[in-house]
Amino acid sequence: MGVAGSGKTTVGRLLAQELGCEFFDADDFHPVANVEKMRQGGALTDADREGWLTALRALLDRQTSAVLACSALKKAYRDELAGTRFVYLRADRALLEQRLDERRGHFFNPKLLDSQLATLEEPGDAIVVDAGGDPAAIVATIRRSLGI
Repeated sequence: MGVAGSGKTTVGRLLAQELGCEFFDADDFHPVANVEKMRQGGALTDADREGWLTALRALLDRQTSAVLACSALKKAYRDELAGTRFVYLRADRALLEQRLDERRGHFFNPKLLDSQLATLEEPGDAIVVDAGGDPAAIVATIRRSLGI
């Protein structure tokens, strides 16, 4: 979990590959209206996220083991995904801005970074990892923290 540009997809894919389980990106579960809203620079509301969170809950309920890259910015969103072990990829603003500036082919409008940072409620019960490291090193840290 973490804000846009923190490396959720990159790290999540690598972690899932190492664990031999499926990887899912929560971005793929947004309805078209949410994607268009974000593309245009509009921040999602809690109401916008309701159906998305319901779809993610249903996905997780069907899995025995999976890695899901998901922003999960608020505690209430994480509560909707209860039973999930969260890894928070913490990154400073400069790194996030750099990554978003370099990212191509994604619907997320970099202008939304401020709203994501304002919405973020840092978790107290997640594994916290510095997102600025090498993805392989981040995955190794996560695996050590999970004991796997």
